[in-house]
Amino acid sequence: MAFEVPPLPYDYAALEPHIDEQTMRIHHDKHHQAYVDKANAALEGSEHEHGSVEHILTILDEFPEDKRTVLRNNVGGHANHTFFWEIMSPDGGGEPDGPLAEAIDDTFGSLDELKKAVNDGGVNRFGSGWTWLVHDGTGLAVYSTPNQDSPIMTSDEPLLGIDVWEHAYYLKYQNRRPDYLEAWWNVVNWPAVAERYARATGKVRATAT
Repeated sequence: MAFEVPPLPYDYAALEPHIDEQTMRIHHDKHHQAYVDKANAALEGSEHEHGSVEHILTILDEFPEDKRTVLRNNVGGHANHTFFWEIMSPDGGGEPDGPLAEAIDDTFGSLDELKKAVNDGGVNRFGSGWTWLVHDGTGLAVYSTPNQDSPIMTSDEPLLGIDVWEHAYYLKYQNRRPDYLEAWWNVVNWPAVAERYARATGKVRATAT
């Protein structure tokens, strides 16, 4: 079936005061919908019309050149935003626990150092893009991507990502991207991130056996 924008798992105002209601309405209802509409239009009539976002993003080179960038941007935008709504929560913030917390400490030294690395990736991303915590098949890694490029394109498992397109923060934070990044950690849904980490490490174990 064609891609669809999933409903928000919470109210538009639920992430206040860190992310304002108007931004959430425009971001979810307008921007995400536009990615879905353009992705569906580009795939219509092709053999991959009913493919998953993961499938499409890993076979972009198989599409005609005139479709490739459209799909990269818009299927990527759909994947990234669907993910984004799920890793935020009105009950977010705090600290992770369990295996994810241990992996963060082992890789980065502390949660504060992880936050610094992710925030730096977002601040230093020129123009629009995302900053990510991923599992790259061997362990945790932090990097940023331009536009709507997704870690899925390189077979990495996105665990946490922050949208640093201006439409994600400009109504409340204007040009203060660092302030937005700092505030975002108050809404991070650590249980959802931990679930993704467990899934990613489970895949690694399954592959190894």
